[in-house]
Amino acid sequence: MSFSMEQRIQAESRGFKPNEVLELNLDNCRTTGQVEGLTESFINLDYLSLNNAGLTSLKNFPKLPNLRRLELSDNRISSGLHHLQGFQKLTHLNLSGNKIKDLETLKPLAELANLKSLDLYNCEVTNVENYRSEVFKLCSSLKYLDGYDKFDKEADETDSSADDDDDDEGSDGGDDDDVGEDDDEDGLDDDLDDEENEVDDNEDDDDDNEDEDDDDDDDDDDDADDETGLEYLQRKDLQDEEDDGDDFEPLEDGEEDDDEDDDDDADEGAANPAADAGVD
Repeated sequence: MSFSMEQRIQAESRGFKPNEVLELNLDNCRTTGQVEGLTESFINLDYLSLNNAGLTSLKNFPKLPNLRRLELSDNRISSGLHHLQGFQKLTHLNLSGNKIKDLETLKPLAELANLKSLDLYNCEVTNVENYRSEVFKLCSSLKYLDGYDKFDKEADETDSSADDDDDDEGSDGGDDDDVGEDDDEDGLDDDLDDEENEVDDNEDDDDDNEDEDDDDDDDDDDDADDETGLEYLQRKDLQDEEDDGDDFEPLEDGEEDDDEDDDDDADEGAANPAADAGVD
């Protein structure tokens, strides 16, 4: 089921006011052959697509001073391109698949000073002799015709994006400020990276110092253990010497003689028991 152009405009606006809408896609909507419901209140519209909308005329086309991209392919437009002369910011115009037959019909497009890309593919005018050179001559600002430049080099997305960027720079004076902000952000990122690297280096130094301290502590512990062991050995040797002194005690001369006399008396008494009895 297809909707009318007015219904599609209401749906595509999504509750925004007309002056807040930047893009409208009205492809395949139902019309009576002319634009319906689209007014000049869409003053900030940047992109408008009306492909396969059954248009035969551009008579009621509103003035949209900020429009840059206009898609009108696969309609039945054969004339009336002068209704687009007020679109001075228009850079891309797609008229492929329409009923345009001669170069005379295209002459109003010469007034579009910023037109860079024009598509007339599947229009009868493409069969006219010297078609490409004549169209490039007619539209002095034109870079691409049917997807190719005047040297038959195919356009790519990079070229289209570059064109859009150039348009933005020409119409908006704040780009230099944006570049400066980007540079500032890059500088800030570099500073942050430097600070992070410095913190990492400091942490590494701290770790190295801690490792050195641990090694020193281990060395101190080893030295202390060595000293303790040495002290223990010295004390043990001293104790052994004292024990040896207790085992050997030299006798005095008198003590040694007394012991020998006692032993001699005992031997004599055992050998002469009779003598001991006679005396008694």
